[in-house]
Amino acid sequence: MTRDTPPCERAYRRTLALVTLAVALWTTAWAVLTPVLRSPDEQNHLNSVVRLAYGGGWPAPGEAHFAPVTVQAVAEAAYPADLPGRWQHRPDQTQFVDVTPVPDDDRTRIDAGNALPAPGTSADVDQMTQHPPAWYALGAAALHLTGTADARWDQALLVLRLLDALLFAATVPLAAATARLLTGSRSVALLVAPLPMLVPQVGHILGAANNDALVVLAGAGVTYLAARVVTGDLRWRTAVGIGLVLGVGLLTKVMLAFAIPTVVAAYLLAPGPRSTPRAGPAPGVRTLRGLAALAVAFVVGGWWWARNWVVDGAVQPVGLPRDYTGMTHVPADEVLSDAIGRTAQAFFGNLSWLEVRLPGTFVVVGSTVLLVAGLVAVTLPGARRGAVALALLPAGLFGGVVLNAIQHWSQTGVLVALQGRYVYGGLAALATLVGIAVWQVLRHRERRLARAVPVATVLAVVAGAAGLVWAFGAMYRGPGDTVADAWHRWVAWSPLGTGALTAVLVVVGIGLVAAVVASAVWPRAATPPPPRRTAPDLPVRAGV
Repeated sequence: MTRDTPPCERAYRRTLALVTLAVALWTTAWAVLTPVLRSPDEQNHLNSVVRLAYGGGWPAPGEAHFAPVTVQAVAEAAYPADLPGRWQHRPDQTQFVDVTPVPDDDRTRIDAGNALPAPGTSADVDQMTQHPPAWYALGAAALHLTGTADARWDQALLVLRLLDALLFAATVPLAAATARLLTGSRSVALLVAPLPMLVPQVGHILGAANNDALVVLAGAGVTYLAARVVTGDLRWRTAVGIGLVLGVGLLTKVMLAFAIPTVVAAYLLAPGPRSTPRAGPAPGVRTLRGLAALAVAFVVGGWWWARNWVVDGAVQPVGLPRDYTGMTHVPADEVLSDAIGRTAQAFFGNLSWLEVRLPGTFVVVGSTVLLVAGLVAVTLPGARRGAVALALLPAGLFGGVVLNAIQHWSQTGVLVALQGRYVYGGLAALATLVGIAVWQVLRHRERRLARAVPVATVLAVVAGAAGLVWAFGAMYRGPGDTVADAWHRWVAWSPLGTGALTAVLVVVGIGLVAAVVASAVWPRAATPPPPRRTAPDLPVRAGV
């Protein structure tokens, strides 16, 4: 930022930085709040990272097993004891609040003797090798860089959680930049930035150790670059950039394949929402650049899935066959509604291993808001082309999850894999669609949009804090317990001590307040007062 930067732009960057910090701290709060190994497949993710950190490679799907340290970690984490906020109480099961935590000094440390499974082991299968290894290699590097590759397993897990919080934080400025590109409004960009805090499941999943955070970041990168294309940036380097980012996403998880329609649509709809139909390169040139982007993506990460098809006969081989015994069969007339409803529930709030559920009213309201905002963004003129291209990503991800579950139902009679987190690769696109919708409703008027920024930030901060409070009670406060009882239980299970946890909460609180204050000042910076009027110069009379 130079002295020549306009004051409004300086205020925008400062406000965006503080909101981004607030989202990062909010996700960090989730990282330290969630009990260890209480996020989907977290022990598997930890196991695969440790295996790479100790040179164990990337076995074929179904051939990777839990290392002794992972087996011990699962036992020390009291998994799968029921959390107090479970949607249905099971008195015959071990309750988390009744388990005495293993003291910090007695928790197992990772070392060369327990980091890799013994040959011929009968330990549980680690199905994560059905995915590419990009995030796991990044996680292994993080453990080595922080010196936690030989630390206690819960400390290593916390490092991986904080890595994901950092990756997720990088999506905030990308989402804001996308909204600004498509609307031309700084205020819309600032409206978009804090929106993730409205969804508790976002903090829970992206503050956990998993490969989803890198998928979300890659999805945000593709979303931003696609917005550049659809607004007229048809340079070769942009095409290569899309290919690189999309390729990294494909080298992380198959979900980023659903970004391909967005890339194709961006080039088909270029040069942009407000440009003349014949502006920019000829259709053949645009097509060639779009194909180049996809070719780069294939070279970087798409080859993994093509190799799977050739070697294993499936795009994503099954890492661990599922046991459907005891699972509820769904009647044919309820399949579609059940699949959609459960995916939406898991998108907004199904904590832990999907057993702590956000009340359905919030899910219905949130789903309605996203659906209406998407329809407004793709229907009303102004940024329609960009909105259509971006909407394909979250719509494709959601539809893919539902259709995949229905396909499995047709073979087994049960619905599985209805994970709302699989849609998070389109989070930046969803936030941008909401921003575009608000921009349309407020008729593109910057003064009104600027006044909406502090409202949106306060709403997001309050919702974000409320989600944390709800999760705290659902995870640590048993029947008849006081808040102090729940706090002591949290401290006992956490890899951090009382002082460190207290410091984290204080810093999180300061960061959230700072974001609110910066947003409150924004309307004045966005619409500066008109220059003061001065008296006109009078002619100078001779002899005076």
